[in-house]
Amino acid sequence: MKQIFAAAIAGAVLSLGATFALAQMAEPAKVADTSKGKVLVDTKGMTLYTWDRDTTAGKSGCNGNCATNWPPLLVSGDAKDSGNWTVIVRDDGAKQWAYKGKPLYYWKDDKKAGDVACFDFARPIADFDCSCSDSTDWHVVAP
Repeated sequence: MKQIFAAAIAGAVLSLGATFALAQMAEPAKVADTSKGKVLVDTKGMTLYTWDRDTTAGKSGCNGNCATNWPPLLVSGDAKDSGNWTVIVRDDGAKQWAYKGKPLYYWKDDKKAGDVACFDFARPIADFDCSCSDSTDWHVVAP
């Protein structure tokens, strides 16, 4: 009886450990259909963007007021790099997700899942350019 109980406890511990490990390896975003085509969105369906001025590998250049308008996609828990996904450390010490080396951000005026409020309608949809700042340096992330 003690062996069965011990085996059951060991199995539960291993199961929890595997679940925790899988949760740590889960990608922070997924592909979704929006009015502008397929883009990367977070787990709640909010559209993600990149900034052309992020040119230094592993570093976000969007801080202060920029980060107020373009909040970063922050890392939760002890998530680690996996495939195209990397964790970078921001100037304030917070951890942010990057996709294919580019830090990821939200646009402050996207209010619900699937919103692509920051989109330059004067350009072809295929360009995925966004002009919600003083330039068209922001882009939705195409998979």
